[in-house]
Amino acid sequence: MSDTTLELHTWVAFGPAGALGSIHSTSEGFAVKLLADSEWSAPFPSLEVAKSAFYARLVPGSDWPEFKEH
Repeated sequence: MSDTTLELHTWVAFGPAGALGSIHSTSEGFAVKLLADSEWSAPFPSLEVAKSAFYARLVPGSDWPEFKEH
């Protein structure tokens, strides 16, 4: 995501133990990053797709995170 510009919208994902990562809107879509990740994902075309991709990166059996816009 080095050539992608981050915009003003951020959604932080929370699980039972606290923050898990975030989704940022960009000029190209929505980028995903878990706290353990060193880099952002390639952009996804919509927020809903980005949320699904975020969830898919969690440990199997995890609860759906709560996404809060900041």
